Amino acid sequence: MNSDLVEAYLRELQNRLCAAFEQIDGGGRFRCDVWQRAEGGGGQTRILRDGGVFESAGVNFSLIHGERLPPSATAHRPELAGRRFRAMGVSVVLHPRNPHVPTSHANVRYFVAEKPGEPSVWWFGGGFDLTPYYGYEDDARHFHRVAQAACAPFGADVYPRLKKWCDEYFFLKHRNEPRGIGGLFFDDWTAGGFDASFALMRSVGDHYAPAYLPIVERRKDTPYGERERQWQLYRRGRYVEFNLVWDRGTLFGLQSGGRTESILMSLPPLAAWRYDHTPEPGTPEARLLEDFLKPRDWV
Repeated sequence: MNSDLVEAYLRELQNRLCAAFEQIDGGGRFRCDVWQRAEGGGGQTRILRDGGVFESAGVNFSLIHGERLPPSATAHRPELAGRRFRAMGVSVVLHPRNPHVPTSHANVRYFVAEKPGEPSVWWFGGGFDLTPYYGYEDDARHFHRVAQAACAPFGADVYPRLKKWCDEYFFLKHRNEPRGIGGLFFDDWTAGGFDASFALMRSVGDHYAPAYLPIVERRKDTPYGERERQWQLYRRGRYVEFNLVWDRGTLFGLQSGGRTESILMSLPPLAAWRYDHTPEPGTPEARLLEDFLKPRDWV
């Protein structure tokens, strides 16, 4: 195992994604904040605000280490109690201005925990997913075909497994509804050993821009009005609810003493809530909820 190789890849991925997002935005530039964690480690948060395409875009690299894991980690894996840990990853959240362009999230990460006299416990995780406000089937098919291609070198069963995992994870249990149309999600991944698991993480990271940016290019100039904007803000509220109530990464970051501003960069700059709101039957908004967000085989 070589944590330095993983770190080098993650830093390069952050650079590559920021360059790609700036290019398609056409005017926005990422602000860079370098931060340190008192308990050990730190990171680099890059934020683009009020760009030509992205109302908010965040690409965060973090590498933290410490003597003790937070309760959210040991509850999930009790055998980690009493171990030193090292966790690193790149997290991406993109909130476009145009409601016809989906919000999207990606993350790739590596974790290792060690204790003298015992074997290291390590795993990789990550994925990417899509949260549309209006349903375009060609966009969904493209996104999932690229996701399938990212998994193809690792076995025919990997994409269906990671797709199902994503559908189940990004689900608002208190609303009984999906957050979006899924994509890929995996955690605690050690299949095939370190080299194979690292290769899967790299493939997911490398396929994210090809999965998402063609959709941005296709939809970014679509005309919209106040109705579409208000629907986007309302659905962004669901995104906020998931991240603050259910997301394990958010909880781990806050409990491990991570930088709050960097952890919460996933939240949209504006969102809205309307009491007991139900779209008019037959509208594009109603179709999104009734049909488009239901898990299906997009490929």
